Amino acid sequence: MTAPDAALDSKIGESDGAEKNKSAAEDAFLGAPRKRQNNQPRRDRRDVHGWVILDKPVGMTSTHAVAVVKRLFNAKRAGHAGTLDPLASGGLPIALGEATKTVPFVMDGRKRYRFTVQWGEERDTDDTEGRVTQTSENRPDADAVRALLPRFTGVIEQIPPQYSAIKIQGERAYDLARDGETVALQPRQVEIHQFDLAEHTSDGRSVFEAECGKGTYVRALARDIGRILGCYGHICALRRTVVGPFGEADMIPLAELEALCDRAASGEGNLADALLPVETALDDIPALAVTRADAARLHRGQAVLLRGRDAPQSSGTVYVTVAGRLLALAELGHGELIPKRVFNLTGLTASSGRNERG
Repeated sequence: MTAPDAALDSKIGESDGAEKNKSAAEDAFLGAPRKRQNNQPRRDRRDVHGWVILDKPVGMTSTHAVAVVKRLFNAKRAGHAGTLDPLASGGLPIALGEATKTVPFVMDGRKRYRFTVQWGEERDTDDTEGRVTQTSENRPDADAVRALLPRFTGVIEQIPPQYSAIKIQGERAYDLARDGETVALQPRQVEIHQFDLAEHTSDGRSVFEAECGKGTYVRALARDIGRILGCYGHICALRRTVVGPFGEADMIPLAELEALCDRAASGEGNLADALLPVETALDDIPALAVTRADAARLHRGQAVLLRGRDAPQSSGTVYVTVAGRLLALAELGHGELIPKRVFNLTGLTASSGRNERG
């Protein structure tokens, strides 16, 4: 079993703002068959392939969100590409079926957040859900906050929050923190591509917008800035607006998705309208079209030699199409195309209207 497949139906990898209160019960739920109710036969799961970019509501864990979307589509396989804390709202990319093979490409992409910091209190979780550990009567002005932002832009060293998904000798840091242990987390290099002060209020709050690379904890940004300013701080609101190739225009609220599911069940709608094609996760990867004969070899896992005047001169990862349809992820080099992941898109896929995003 390959790494992406092994992570299905649970958190796939560690990501920005990794949730700290995910319950073991939810993990067990995702891997277990659903119980029958009222002796009704369980519906057979079906093949569904594509991305649902859920506008996750505040209060819902990412694991629960995956379970809900999987149930709505009655899908066989599902996973997400970057955890959001229960406190956070916004873009949670959920991969269904063969889209799970493209999860790493989304997780490695940039993420953009809009978040609000309340000055005057530091909390052990670095957000409103935690216990107050430090207080201050000081409140910074906008100029003082803005002057610090260059120090947190570019490649920086960041110590993850105590309540994070970092593993310490095989255990998650948030589990150790809940047991009352204080662990010495090591600094890690992260990259902040852009960091701006969007608003500053007289009641001691600052609203920021930040574009971050993989592994960045915006809760740690609030903590560290508050310490330097001597006023302490924690996040009181957080929204993810961009993750990888997906932005707010791609997001669908849970209520809208549930309504679409109800209409589809009555024959008045199509759940495919909520899906983005699998290949939308591959926006930054070159596409390469092949003939049907070459496609047949690739589908069997065999390499293909590309020769002649029209043979591509580039090298690296490409996604391969045949007759406009996604076929495989492959490595191109020295005139040879070697398949790495082959896609089988039989089943429910994105509607033709969603193949072109605005």
